[in-house]
Amino acid sequence: MTSGLTPAPGGTAPAPAGADLTGRAALVTGGGSGIGRACAVALAEAGALVHVVDVDPRAAATVAESIGGRAHVVDLAHPDAVAVLPTAVDVLVNNAGLQHVAAIEEFPPERFELMQRVMVGAPFLLLRRILPYMYGRGWGRVVNISSAHGLRASAFKSGYVTAKHALEGLSKVTALEGAPHGVTSNCVNPGYVRTPLVERQIEAQALAHGIPAERVITEVLLRGSAIKRLIEPEEVAAVAVWLCGPHTGHVTGSSLPMDGGWTAA
Repeated sequence: MTSGLTPAPGGTAPAPAGADLTGRAALVTGGGSGIGRACAVALAEAGALVHVVDVDPRAAATVAESIGGRAHVVDLAHPDAVAVLPTAVDVLVNNAGLQHVAAIEEFPPERFELMQRVMVGAPFLLLRRILPYMYGRGWGRVVNISSAHGLRASAFKSGYVTAKHALEGLSKVTALEGAPHGVTSNCVNPGYVRTPLVERQIEAQALAHGIPAERVITEVLLRGSAIKRLIEPEEVAAVAVWLCGPHTGHVTGSSLPMDGGWTAA
């Protein structure tokens, strides 16, 4: 039985489908836990030197040490903090984020502004610093960890939904400007992922509704999802690394839902 693969010119077999990032450098914000940690691990496994950026010193150091990467303790809420991060980056993963749930009339303005600084302002400033390096290399991958809430809204999440919609727009502009330079930019749009942030939401909802945590998952968080389980961080990371692979050069300016069918309904 043959493999069905057509040999490349010169008689050599085509490259494997997985991303080989040997010799590349990646930077992951919010890399100390959750999706960010999973992305850092997956990128390192693909061969990249990973810069782990997190506001938590212990989390950043722990992840960086475990993957042979470099830790950077930075609070992305402060615009000047971005200036200490490296510019020699081939893969940028904008992942850092935070959540706050409240009605608009009760939403603290300072909290709303903080969310925009971390989830929109910081990615913009990082792109502004790193894109010239990517352009000079003729290759780059920008992966924005957005959300299903970057494609649709939910009540009481004005800060988060606004930030993710803005990130979607920034990603598309980056894709258009980066295309002539071999740089792609995409959003990954997961639904509810098993992260510390979501676990805290589940606990709060269980207390508020007086129901077990499992019912919160299936009846509250995943009410509109066809697949009734939380997404694992490693699943999101796998998509992020796939976007850095050899067969995704034409995937740019896209939003890739992985939400269990929520946005399809």
